[in-house]
Amino acid sequence: MLALLGLCFALPLCAGLLEEARNWGDTSDQVGLRIPRQVRLLQRLKTKPLMTEFSVKSTIISRYAFTTVACRMLNRGSEDQEVTFQMQIPAAAFITNFTVLLGDKVYQGEITEKEKRSGDKVKEKRNKTTEDNGEKGTETFRASVVLPSKDKAAFLLSYEELLQRRLGKYEHVVSVRPQQLVGRLTVEVTVMERPGISELEVLGLQNSRQRGSGRGPGERCWRACSGTKDALFTILHDLRPQDHFNIVGFSNRIKVWKDHLVSVTPNSIRDGKVYIHHMSPSGGTDINGALQRGIQLLNDYVAHNDIEDRSVSLVVFLTDGKPTVGETHTLKILNNTREAARGRVCIFTVGIGADVDFKLLEKLSLENCGLTRRVHEDHDARAQLIGFYDEIRTPLLSDIRVDYPPSLVERATRTLFPNYFNGSEIVIAGKLVDRAMDRLHVEVTASNSKKFVVLKKDVPVEPRKVGIDVPQSPRPRGRSQEEPNHLERLWSYLTLKELLSGWLQSIEEPERERLRQEAQALAVNHHFLAPFTSMTLKSAPRTETPEAAYGMSSMPTASGPKTVMQSLRGTHLQPGPAVKKPYNPRIKISKTSADGDPHFVVDFPLSNLTVCFNIDGEPGHILRLVSDHADSGVTVNGELIGAPAPPNGHKKQRTYFRTITVLVNKPERSYLEITPSRVIVDGGDRLVLPCNQSTIVGRRGLEVSVSAHANVTVSIQGTVAFVILLHLYKKPAPYQRNHLGFYIANSQGLSGNCHGLLGQFLKQEARLTGLSKSPAHPPVPEAGKRSEAVLEVKGHQVPVVWKQRRIYNGEEQVDCWFARNNAASLIDGEYKDYLAAHPFDSETTFGPGPSRGL
Repeated sequence: MLALLGLCFALPLCAGLLEEARNWGDTSDQVGLRIPRQVRLLQRLKTKPLMTEFSVKSTIISRYAFTTVACRMLNRGSEDQEVTFQMQIPAAAFITNFTVLLGDKVYQGEITEKEKRSGDKVKEKRNKTTEDNGEKGTETFRASVVLPSKDKAAFLLSYEELLQRRLGKYEHVVSVRPQQLVGRLTVEVTVMERPGISELEVLGLQNSRQRGSGRGPGERCWRACSGTKDALFTILHDLRPQDHFNIVGFSNRIKVWKDHLVSVTPNSIRDGKVYIHHMSPSGGTDINGALQRGIQLLNDYVAHNDIEDRSVSLVVFLTDGKPTVGETHTLKILNNTREAARGRVCIFTVGIGADVDFKLLEKLSLENCGLTRRVHEDHDARAQLIGFYDEIRTPLLSDIRVDYPPSLVERATRTLFPNYFNGSEIVIAGKLVDRAMDRLHVEVTASNSKKFVVLKKDVPVEPRKVGIDVPQSPRPRGRSQEEPNHLERLWSYLTLKELLSGWLQSIEEPERERLRQEAQALAVNHHFLAPFTSMTLKSAPRTETPEAAYGMSSMPTASGPKTVMQSLRGTHLQPGPAVKKPYNPRIKISKTSADGDPHFVVDFPLSNLTVCFNIDGEPGHILRLVSDHADSGVTVNGELIGAPAPPNGHKKQRTYFRTITVLVNKPERSYLEITPSRVIVDGGDRLVLPCNQSTIVGRRGLEVSVSAHANVTVSIQGTVAFVILLHLYKKPAPYQRNHLGFYIANSQGLSGNCHGLLGQFLKQEARLTGLSKSPAHPPVPEAGKRSEAVLEVKGHQVPVVWKQRRIYNGEEQVDCWFARNNAASLIDGEYKDYLAAHPFDSETTFGPGPSRGL
């Protein structure tokens, strides 16, 4: 017999969400304050902490999983900053260790008893995952620390869980949500099964839908209703000819398809699907009333029909909401259901989506010999429930009892089970009094149809093998003299789960207090973070390299982490040798640059001179900025974008750099294309880096560092470094465009033959003539007058005028000697000689060079 209960999403809630979205979107009356450009630039240039490594390692021994998560952070900024470590862990798992390495200090997590609160309303220090921050079926662990400037931190988290086997298979799921691009990301799983492994499948990454994905409330409501109906169709499809069923819908009132259970026939299945198809949301969720009505239908059928002993009464309860109509108090719903079922009805609950009260569903199933299944709203509900009813419809055994000789086994976990369904499993753990015994006598009694079954067997006991228990122990060594044995950990895990389950189900206060104390003592002794324990971080001596105990690589030095090149296809990571001379993350942006309209600045540090000039290009033109392809193998080009000139200006239009391309030809060819929104790195593996996330990637001497919303740094062999500033506007004026600024931070590795609008001056010296004062201290011009001189550089004599120019590298202004007339007498050749045919064109009119870059 089967009663099917379903729920469609409530339309009033959808309307409320839509109204809230409209309120948030109404910002027409809000006027933002104008922030000075220098302040905005400094804010953008602030470097956010970088996650250099994120690794997950799991060891599964006979379905008991030990998982360790390690995360490394580096603060490259000039100020102390708060960094947050966040990890979604399975709801059934227990955290066993948390360690923080902050600089040279170690802070070790210590599990202690949590003080009893009023009414025993104790909640674990883990926040339930919502749509905003993780996957369903998980809970979120968060920790934050203040990381000093230029310092490093590591977070090490360990948790354990028993993986449930269904129909001979089990799955292990890990969450990989580092919240930013990571220099090195690894997931490693080791599986050890004594019977062997007949089938192994590694699924691709699944991206759970997040709030703000673009779906409106109406679409979300439609998806919830559609998912609930798909789940019901799947279960109806799996019904057998000997089954009987009914359908109970519930919202703000209870709707029953038939007044009694009906037999399974093609016509009844068809009519049931039609009834489900026409179900529509009407608001409210009367969970208590629906359960009472479903149980009553089953009890009435059993009372008036001749039922086989092997038959079982099941309620498959599907919902995507919380109780809002009728009885809404959780404890009263549980008590009412328990009294109505009286141990004769098993309740299997299915929670759909993120709004469901999954704890309530777990308790309903736990107290009424059932199971709980979660269905993700953003995945195919039909696929997730395939085989669900097939798993629970056939009770192979009932009233199972497993007995061991009391003189040989002590402290065994649960040994009584109401039902054993097809495809399920029974797990018992205990302690052998004599570890030297080679055989253990086991007796199993159960009911099978109309027969009473007794199974007796002497099972072999294999000797304990030291060294294969828990490879790569998730807890730091030194806490105990020997590594944890997976069977001991399994026993403590199951015992704690049973104590917590008994505490949830118990009604008598003395019994609840006894179970609470036992669960608390067990959790403290075996280092489980549970509802009755808490974790405190305490300073610990650094007697070894903690990263090594967790399988991490060494912590990064201040010069930056070891880098890898990530594959966009996600098929592999290709670690390369470290950069010969890694650039310093504290790198200072130089004056030598091309930025703005564009304004060019060239610094001659040996001559203590700074020269500036303008290039009035055309939109779509690609300018050669650095051309050194034949020697160092480096070429940099910049593509222009146009914009109208400001009113009352002397120019007809403005031009900015919208794309900077870098071609690196040594030791191997790599292409970089940088825009205000993303960076494309193509060196065999094509990688796309968004400019709104901080990250570092690199390979074979090429390193690309993105500082979110601020800049991109390109380091080549540790001897050449370019910094590209990101100029972004939230509400640009008609003459403004999102654009880039190009700065040469290190030119040591460029050759003397280097050319380009900027490159031709990098290895040169210059001097001024015709000045009465020292060129190091140029005269301040009097009102209405100009200070002029002649600049001698590269054999050219260029008339220049002293001026103050604002540039965008964080300094308010620079003093420079300005070459007029589009730098006609300053640069080699003419403007047309600096036009590239395409973004990666490495040809140059001046000096040696190939015909075309590609």
